[in-house]
Formats: sequence, structure tokens, C-alpha cells
Amino acid sequence: MKTATLPPIRVEPEFREQLEGALKEGETLTTFIEDAIRERMRRRHVDAEFHARGLKALAEWRVTGESTPAAEVIEKLEAKLAAARAELARRRSAK
Repeated sequence: MKTATLPPIRVEPEFREQLEGALKEGETLTTFIEDAIRERMRRRHVDAEFHARGLKALAEWRVTGESTPAAEVIEKLEAKLAAARAELARRRSAK
């Protein structure tokens, strides 16, 4: 497959110096930029899916009139956060 190029990006010299200073060993400016673009694209996809789920939930609510109380949603989110923190702590202690 043939590759393509992205448009060049003009930046202030100071910004380029900061960027080059932030590169990891063996990392190039090109790979850094490509990774950043891929990550931004991934986030846009996630955002679009989130938005679509919200619109679907709103449409269902308009039809059924049923919804989940905010306190219940927050409780579930707090439980997920606590579980994620516990998992992170477990992984750190396993090292």
C-alpha cells in the first residue's frame, strides 16, 4: 500500500524546541505527531459514540417516560471508580 503525507504544520520555534525536548528516546517528531493524531481520532470516535448513546437514551425517555434517578447513576459511577482505583493499587503493589 502506498503511503500519503499530511500537510506540514507551521509552529513557533520555541514550541518546536519544547516538543523535541519532550520526545522519548528513539521517538521521532513524525511518530509523535502521528500518534497524537491517531489518539485524537480515537477520542473523537469515543465522543461520537457517547453522544449517540445519549441521543438514543433521550429518545427512549421521550417514548417511555422512564429514567434512572441521578443519585443511582452517581452511585454506580462511584462504585466503578472505587473498583478501578482498587485495581490500580493492586497492580502497583504487585510490581
